[in-house]
Formats: sequence, structure tokens, C-alpha cells
Amino acid sequence: MRLCLRARWLFILFVLLLIVIGYISKLYVRFFGHPVEKCLLPPNVKLRPGNHIDNSLDLWSRTDVKTCTFWGAPIMWEGMFDPHLYDEYHKNMGTSVALTVFAIGRYLKMYLKDFLTSAEQHFMVGLPVTYYVFTDAPDSVPAVELGTGRTLEIVQVQRHERWQDVSMMRMRTIADAIDSRIRLRHQYVFCLDVDQVFAARFGSEALGESVALLHAFFYLSSAAEFTYDRNPNSTACMETGDFYYHAAVFGGTWQSVKKMTESCDRGIMTDKKNQVEALWQDESHLNKYLYQHKPSKVLSPEYCWSTEVGYRRDVRVHRLLWAEKYYDILRT
Repeated sequence: MRLCLRARWLFILFVLLLIVIGYISKLYVRFFGHPVEKCLLPPNVKLRPGNHIDNSLDLWSRTDVKTCTFWGAPIMWEGMFDPHLYDEYHKNMGTSVALTVFAIGRYLKMYLKDFLTSAEQHFMVGLPVTYYVFTDAPDSVPAVELGTGRTLEIVQVQRHERWQDVSMMRMRTIADAIDSRIRLRHQYVFCLDVDQVFAARFGSEALGESVALLHAFFYLSSAAEFTYDRNPNSTACMETGDFYYHAAVFGGTWQSVKKMTESCDRGIMTDKKNQVEALWQDESHLNKYLYQHKPSKVLSPEYCWSTEVGYRRDVRVHRLLWAEKYYDILRT
């Protein structure tokens, strides 16, 4: 009888403890920000039992930020990963990476050299990397000293009169380059804007099946504030979404990036036929795609930060920085 009473009281105390913990958790979220969620990798990621490197992520190391999406994709922040462990894993796996960048018109002279020079210092250091520079002026591509296993290929492309068309047409160009060149040499592809400068490690921890970047200006905003295209006549139209992704950085396996860019290109071409242009061109189409096809890994704003946002305690490192924009010069 006494044992039954004791067991009953222990059960009641256990339930009360759970209630108190839940209440404290709600208060924490209310006053200090996002809850930390337990992360399960999404089913489209094929794990190597007991050996997949993402299993080493410490999602509980950052209690000040959200480290996991509701569909189970990790959100990468400083402090969550061991960089040496990731690098050793990918070296042992023989990983190689393609980085695509467009340097058209004045963008080439203004940004390309700093982009490439800083990438040599910080982008996937220690791994084989090929820079695919798409430009309308191949002879003007600056000479940059490259490290061992690092190469640069120049691909001539047509220059469009409108910068918006340059932005949108890159989706088709990247898909074609994957088909003709990249898939034969690299497992992973990253697609970056040229008007940026690497400032700290942008390493192998960023690699994944499909990778998207949280926009620095919107990573703490609500869905109502996201600048999605809401024109019902555009194929990029969306009323709500999970996050607002920045098209300045996206990537993944070559298979995933090929699907991503081909889908965006189809949407862009359909809009053109209907004489419609999405609000933020290819970025609007990319957001629509990533809402419908959830990324397997999300990069925090550390991986592309703008000093215009100002100081944020949660952004402990700036891995890639927006270069100063000269739109009045570059887009005329």
C-alpha cells in the first residue's frame, strides 16, 4: 500500500515538474528569442550510419538562436560545429567544390579581384575548388594566385542591357554549366554574387544536399514582412513561407542545384511569355522553389552579412560581407 502511494506521489511530482519546465521554456522563448529545437535530418538526406558528419552538430550549443527548422534541417551558426572534424571528413571523402560567379560589365572591374582573392583565403580552404567565372570580357579577368588544387575557368557569356536580365539569366547558365562541365568534376556547387568579400571561414560545414541562406535583413522578421512576390500573375507568387532566402548564396550537390536552377529558369521564362517580372527577379523564384522543396541545410546570416544591419549579438562572426554597392554607377 505504501509503495503504491509513494509511486502515485512520485508520478504527481514528475507531472508537476514537466509543467514547470514547460512554463519556464515558454517564458524563455517569450523574452529571449527562438526556442532551440531538436533536429532530425530530413529523409531526402542519405546518412552514412554512425558516420555522417552532420551527426556531430551540437544543436544545443546555441540557446540564443534557432538551430533547426521544423522540417529537420540544421541552421548553421558559429559554435555548433567542429571545423577540423568537417574538413577531415570531406578530405577523406574526396570532396571537391565548384563556385560559380558572374562578373558582367562594370561588376568585373569593381568586385571580381577582391572576391577571388578573399575566397582563396577563406572559401573551402583545404579542398579542391574550381572558380567558374562567367563574364562578357574574358580578357579582363584579373590574375589571382591560386593555392594547390584550386583552379579557375572563364566562361564567356552574353551581356544583357538590363541588370535584371543578367540576374535572371544566370539560372539557365548555371544549369547548362552543371550539365556540360561541373557534374563531371565536382560533387558540390555554390553559386555566389560577385559583390561580396570573404572575411572569415566559409568552410565545408556549409556543404549539404541543398543549401539556402537566411537573408541578413529578414532573418528575425515575420512572414508578413518578407518581400515575396505577391503578384498572382507571376509564377513566383507566394503569400507566405518559412524564411526569406538570399539569392546571393545558394548551393548543394550538383544534382540539387541543377534542379533548383532549372525550375527557377522555367518560372522566369513563363513570366517573360506572360510579360511579367517577379519583384526580386531570380531571388523571388528561388524563394518559391525553396518553399516547395525544403533545403536540407540552412546557413545563418553569418554566411552573408551586411554592416548596414548593424551590430547583432547573435551574429558572432562575419564569414562573407556585402561589398559597398554602387548601383548608381553599376546599373546604368
